[in-house]
Amino acid sequence: MTEQLHDTAVRGFASDNYSGVHPEILTAIATANGGHQVAYGEDVYTDRLQEVFAQHFGEGVEVFPVFNGTGANVTGLQSMLPRWGAVISATTAHINSDEGGAPERVGGIKLLTVPTPDGKLTPELIDREAWGWGDEHRAQPLVVSITQTTELGTAYTADEVRTIADHAHERGMKLHMDGARASNAAASLDLPLRAFTRDAGVDVLSFGGTKNGALGAEAIVVLNPEASEGLKFLRKLNMQLASKMRFVSAQLITLLEGDLWLESAGHANAMARRLRDALDAGIAAGELPGLGFTQETQSNGVFATLPAGVADRLRDRGFRFYDWDAAKGEVRWMCSFDTSEADIDAFVAGIREELARA
Repeated sequence: MTEQLHDTAVRGFASDNYSGVHPEILTAIATANGGHQVAYGEDVYTDRLQEVFAQHFGEGVEVFPVFNGTGANVTGLQSMLPRWGAVISATTAHINSDEGGAPERVGGIKLLTVPTPDGKLTPELIDREAWGWGDEHRAQPLVVSITQTTELGTAYTADEVRTIADHAHERGMKLHMDGARASNAAASLDLPLRAFTRDAGVDVLSFGGTKNGALGAEAIVVLNPEASEGLKFLRKLNMQLASKMRFVSAQLITLLEGDLWLESAGHANAMARRLRDALDAGIAAGELPGLGFTQETQSNGVFATLPAGVADRLRDRGFRFYDWDAAKGEVRWMCSFDTSEADIDAFVAGIREELARA
């Protein structure tokens, strides 16, 4: 048996990817083990997964399990575009800022990015890049990609998604959603998943499980079959076809067949809210000099600004988190399905102590 090499008491706020695997997911993997099943998605678990996703998104959707979010985004977008197509996204979008150039280098996709104050696109912002159709010198803007929740922790309402979808479709463009944290959005908005995806006009969804307690389990969900083609071949071409797919599918079944997806995401959101509320109360009482916030806390992320040196001292104390914009002292604090109230309270106490020193 492998020796445990890490201290399980160490907790962090750097990313919801830092957390482990939900115990129910581990049990699901073990349950799917044993015996033989047909490889490459022809197994009973992947068949069942199609039914589970149909319960959430409606009949006629098609689900393609993949390993990771980058693979889901790149492969899904490729299926929506001709070779000359381009994608409009926010500058902060994961496809632009955190995927190592994979959309361009692997997918051959031109990204047309737009700065946004809160990570959210609007029709007006989209129109900054939605032009030049028929111009052979310009990559053709044919897909809009939005992230739910955004990289800045904000959530699109269902009406906002519908407005963007209508705007895109009227101009001959399709709508892709990077839903790495779609479960957090559903918990935040108190809406079923399909309310801000299929019912709001999203054509293709990258659905995330890994950030919500799974072990490398994501899915491309085709909500509008007319908007996507070739995924059967593109998934293999992009090295996202799992030979033992039953273990990916079993994880997503366990998340979505009951309420585990919603309970886990809701808990992560609640811990972020606990952190924000405690710090807001401290600011109101004049006890946290120099602390500010740059975004609304609408999901499981808190974006804050700290005085010089405070972030490094907190990290020296063992609190792990990332600088978001070091030039202005902005940091990101993320909560996970297994973040506890005690974790939050200890972090708040540490922030109080370091701000008092500052």
